[in-house]
Amino acid sequence: MEFGICVASRPGDLDYVVEAESLGFTHCWMADSQMIWSDVYAMLALAAERTTTMQLGTGVAVAGTRPSSVTAAALATINELAPGRVFCGIGSGNTAMRIIRHKPMPIAEFDRYLTELRSLLDGDETTVHFRGADTPVRHLMPDHGFVRFEPRIPVHVSAFGPRSLELAARHGDGLISSAPADPDVIAALRGRIDRPRDEFAFSNLTTIVVTDDGEPHDSERVRRQAGAFAIAAVHYAYDQYAQFGRRPPAHMADFWPDYVALVEETPPELRHQRVHQGHNCWVLPEEEPFLTAELIDRSCLVGTPAELATRIADLEAAGLDQIVVLPPLAEKEAVIRDVAQKVIPLL
Repeated sequence: MEFGICVASRPGDLDYVVEAESLGFTHCWMADSQMIWSDVYAMLALAAERTTTMQLGTGVAVAGTRPSSVTAAALATINELAPGRVFCGIGSGNTAMRIIRHKPMPIAEFDRYLTELRSLLDGDETTVHFRGADTPVRHLMPDHGFVRFEPRIPVHVSAFGPRSLELAARHGDGLISSAPADPDVIAALRGRIDRPRDEFAFSNLTTIVVTDDGEPHDSERVRRQAGAFAIAAVHYAYDQYAQFGRRPPAHMADFWPDYVALVEETPPELRHQRVHQGHNCWVLPEEEPFLTAELIDRSCLVGTPAELATRIADLEAAGLDQIVVLPPLAEKEAVIRDVAQKVIPLL
């Protein structure tokens, strides 16, 4: 099992990336959400200068906010700074599009975008759809230090449902998801990818809290270290409810009416600015009551070192290749030190 970190892009956290590399984390997935965090490519350029071995990439880039040619040029620029250490995580924009009051990119458009992106990242000429027109596009000066297409930049597609999983299998070198850390769920997702495991990686976003013997899973410390990731799952469930009318997962049912009432205190025309406040960084005080032990357990990996080692081994056997850890801002260093020092040595 590989271990990566996902970083809510912020220039002041570059020392955290350097520390993660020194602790043995193999990948840095730099988050891209333009109206809540810093610019992802500026951050990757800075990280490229501060690291030497860590793989660096988008976690995940948002297809709907940049033409494929812009995404390809940005990644190829980072590959010039850190040759062979660059990957592309790419998604349709479940958060980034909604916080500007737009829906994620439709599947057919995402399919076309992935086709364009893969070809452009290979340095080839491809037909790019932009502003209603299809135009042959290629980088005109790839051999003069502006960009680098070799070594090849792998693409990891963010996918959840059947249609997006099919796109991941067809276009990607890997899948990046945020599924429950349950071997049955992981095995089911891996089973939908008709690709050999040695040529298609499966990475999953979560967070990990290493508990002391007898420490409850809703202790004050666990809530601090797992809360931001767990409550982000509630944000996502609200998006699905608002857009599609989908019922929340069963473990959110008890507090769901109160959560909806809280969010819908904000007028509809501004609600897109409310839902993702604090997203994966901290828990708003008014959202603390929704942070139940069951929500934490369903969203995060929590347990003693021995319990976590067993759970992670089961996830690997089910088809998972990398755990991508996303702790809250205030606790991130403590979280990755615990994982590196107490859990990874047991695997």
